[in-house]
Amino acid sequence: MSLQTPTTSINTVLSDEERSFSEDHRVAHLATADASGAPHVIPICYAVVGNAFYFIVDEKPKRTRTGLKRLRNIAANPRVALVIDDYDEDWRRLAYLLVRGRAAVVADQAEYTAVLGALRERYPQYRAMPLASATHPMVRIVPEHRHLWRAAAGT
Repeated sequence: MSLQTPTTSINTVLSDEERSFSEDHRVAHLATADASGAPHVIPICYAVVGNAFYFIVDEKPKRTRTGLKRLRNIAANPRVALVIDDYDEDWRRLAYLLVRGRAAVVADQAEYTAVLGALRERYPQYRAMPLASATHPMVRIVPEHRHLWRAAAGT
């Protein structure tokens, strides 16, 4: 198995390869930590708009929308990580993109509206949901470091 050299960057601009990898996948895993550093990891649906990753707290069953652990953690500690990955029994096909960055709840209504459109285009399930900024927080993650790894070239 040949190992391809990973890319790592402190530049917030996604490379074409990183953007393509992100857009070709449907689910990422979001890692947050509370003020004491206790980790919390959940799967999320996301969209890449510009050079940021976005997710929204949607209508799927939850005990609360605004008091979710991921939102409490981001308020206490905005440093987050995302992992988007490929797993296969043929380990030559393994790949992942690790993104570390800063997260913030989107407050600007124009940004919220534009990104909601992108999320609805990417995930048809969102089209039937009455998503609104007052009731469904949206989070922007601006990458600070990225690491794209593939087990073999051309995968």
